[in-house]
Amino acid sequence: MAESVELPSRLGILPFRNKVLLPGAIIRIRCTSPSSVKLVEQELWQREEKGLIGILPVRDAAEPSSVVPTLSQGVGSDSGERVSKIQVGASDGHKADGKGQQEDIHWHTRGVAARALHLSRGVEKPSGRVTYIVVLEGLCRFSVQELSTRGTYYTARISSLEMTKIEMEQVEHDPDFITLSRQFKATAMELISVLEQKQKTGGRTKVLLETVPIHKLADIFVASFEISFEEQLVMLDSVDLKVRLSKATELVDRHLQSIRVAEKITQKVEGQLSKSQKEFLLRQQMRAIKEELGDNDDDEDDLVALERKMQSAGMPSNIWKHVQRELRRLKKMQPQQPGYNSSRAYLELLADLPWQKASEELELDLKAAKERLDSDHYGLVRVKQRIIEYLAVRKLKPDARGPVLCFVGPPGVGKTSLASSIAAALGRKFIRISLGGVKDEADIRGHRRTYIGSMPGRLVDGLKKVGVCNPVMLLDEIDKTGSDVRGDPASALLEVLDPEQNKAFNDHYLNVPFDLSRVIFVATANRVQPIPPPLLDRMEVIELPGYTPEEKLRIAMRHLIPRVLDQHGLSSEFLQIPEATVKLVIQRYTREAGVRNLERKFAALARAAAVNVAEQEEAVPLSKDVHRLSSPLLDNRLADGAEVEMEVISMGVNNHEISNTFRIASPLVVDEAMLEKVLGPPRFDDKEAAERVATPGVSVGLVWTTFGGEVQFVEASRMVGKGELHLTGQLGDVIKESAQIALTWVRARATDLLLVTADDINLVEGQDIHIHFPAGAVPKDGPSAGVTLVTALVSLFSQKRVRADTAMTGEMTLRGLVLPVGGIKDKILAAHRSGIKRVILPERNLKDLAEVPAAVLANLEILLAKRMEDVLEQAFEGGCPWRQHSKL
Repeated sequence: MAESVELPSRLGILPFRNKVLLPGAIIRIRCTSPSSVKLVEQELWQREEKGLIGILPVRDAAEPSSVVPTLSQGVGSDSGERVSKIQVGASDGHKADGKGQQEDIHWHTRGVAARALHLSRGVEKPSGRVTYIVVLEGLCRFSVQELSTRGTYYTARISSLEMTKIEMEQVEHDPDFITLSRQFKATAMELISVLEQKQKTGGRTKVLLETVPIHKLADIFVASFEISFEEQLVMLDSVDLKVRLSKATELVDRHLQSIRVAEKITQKVEGQLSKSQKEFLLRQQMRAIKEELGDNDDDEDDLVALERKMQSAGMPSNIWKHVQRELRRLKKMQPQQPGYNSSRAYLELLADLPWQKASEELELDLKAAKERLDSDHYGLVRVKQRIIEYLAVRKLKPDARGPVLCFVGPPGVGKTSLASSIAAALGRKFIRISLGGVKDEADIRGHRRTYIGSMPGRLVDGLKKVGVCNPVMLLDEIDKTGSDVRGDPASALLEVLDPEQNKAFNDHYLNVPFDLSRVIFVATANRVQPIPPPLLDRMEVIELPGYTPEEKLRIAMRHLIPRVLDQHGLSSEFLQIPEATVKLVIQRYTREAGVRNLERKFAALARAAAVNVAEQEEAVPLSKDVHRLSSPLLDNRLADGAEVEMEVISMGVNNHEISNTFRIASPLVVDEAMLEKVLGPPRFDDKEAAERVATPGVSVGLVWTTFGGEVQFVEASRMVGKGELHLTGQLGDVIKESAQIALTWVRARATDLLLVTADDINLVEGQDIHIHFPAGAVPKDGPSAGVTLVTALVSLFSQKRVRADTAMTGEMTLRGLVLPVGGIKDKILAAHRSGIKRVILPERNLKDLAEVPAAVLANLEILLAKRMEDVLEQAFEGGCPWRQHSKL
């Protein structure tokens, strides 16, 4: 306990907002504001054991107060959370409004001197701010005579309010004081007895009543209660010992009564709980009686069936122990209890999971697998060869941990169907999990069971649906995952696709390891760039470029047209699309890497044919066994007064048999006139490049997009100005830099390119240049437009047109070197689709031509360029006319 101390005439003041520290009480605070840190450092840290500070209560000006004096210093204060711990806030002043006016603070006239029992210093990172954690003990009361500031904190001239030894002896012989002391001790003893009985503690608290002086004991007891700030101030102002004991006795008695009321409420609640336990025992007895009579209820039967199902699920031993523990817990619960349904759903999921159940794999026949791939997919020779190699390894070593195949390519090239073909060749079940737009890690790992509405992840849910532990699982659109505050699904997939980790995949909902090592994972993506490098490292990327027009023709004749006819209830007897018409649809109505738009065009033709067939007004020929039908259903479908004879068709026939009943005299053959009637005027033609390059300043480039290669026109124009460069077309930073490099190269070689007249007038100087990339709504970026930009600028200043049958791609340096670029195969296919005859490529891209189909290369003239001068030589009709006169 605190000894009587001699107070100095001045003390540093630490303000407590709406909180009081009484003598004998111990409190822990954390100082973070500059003023409080400075006070602790100078008054306590530097003086060590001799340091004392004053704790002065303050209240906000907005609160009613009768305390004087009132100081308008704009001083903040330290605020407290509880009796045992107070958080000291900023002491820099609290603004009353945004104009900088400071709020008034009411300072109490009486406080308590305190010393530090424990003092620790810390530094916050990364701000470097110094903080202190101080354990303070209240010593004695004092009265404030004068308040002043010392630097950033306050000091006060004080006078002690403690009684002298002689005054204390006189008060102790006062009969009223003796009576109040006995009454306080009796109430305190009763409170201590109740607390010790409730908390099962020893009699250490009773020692305080015999060893601590009564006037200090009153402060200690009151400080341990949660009372209002006004009552704390009254206790602090109770300098007279009789008043202090009277107030303390009142507070202790009130606290004792609140404890007794709480005990009554607790006993009442425990009585209700014992009633529930009694009901539970009675239900258990009823259940035993029903078992003897053979009259089990449905819930019991369900639990028994669930237990049998879990026993036959083939779980590992460690998981079976966990399941048994959960099942015992479920049996002790009532169906009306919270958590019963969630526990039961959890056990049902564990019982439904295929722990050991696997689909029987067929003996791998590589020849049959190759025939299956050829029948399902036309072209894609290298891709199918890689799949055959994958299957061959699986045949030689069935438990081999092969790589995770990731098919990357534009939409509509057959990525998903390839994964389905792998499952068919292996004889395994196939399941597709779409990851497009997934931003929550819980979609992969599942939600924890503590959440309401928690569910397992998509992987575990997919395995439950497919019913086997070794399916072929397609992770579709793996490049479309995102991340936010809920986690990163791509990072969660690292464990799924790692053969060393997925043996014990931990779904948050299951909370037990599950073996994914027997699952064959196949992924698809449109682009490689969005996939995080660690995830990409776990997969083998197989690129699927777009199809050539010849491949599209074969795919349409073999797959698309029969499928579209079947989907629309037609056959070749009703609609025929010749190869010549298919070629027109490919060339004039679709320009894409895949075949989805092509299938949509065929579907439009099929719908038009279906309307034509349905509107046939010719009489339908009847068979010999036809009977005239009369029913309300038919009557509703007939026009008034009409007579129709129909052939009765059994319900087991297919669409073709139904279609054959509406046999018409001759099939509908799609020609060019019907194409324009159904599909509208042609969207593309081979004259587009010639028309757009008809004027100087336009060149044809080749770019790569997520939908395959595309032809990109670059237009340049000039006007009198200050030599500024204007770029439009929603361009990225890289392509803007390429345009600046191209303009710099042309200006630096204006004389060599004969862009200077006989009068030494430089056609490039004093001109504002505007370069535009059409299709301004489409974002564009990348370095491969460098040679195209230079060609457009040279054409603009020389007023010579670029060849309309020539397209180019390549990155250019400031010195005129042509650097290699990517996506060569897609770009060449795009040029071939657009009717381009000549393609200029960087010389170092020669190796990429091996991937281009020979049929496409046979129809194109590939020109290789090492420097920019080689590009200009090939881009203009008749070569570069200024080469023989220049230094190039």
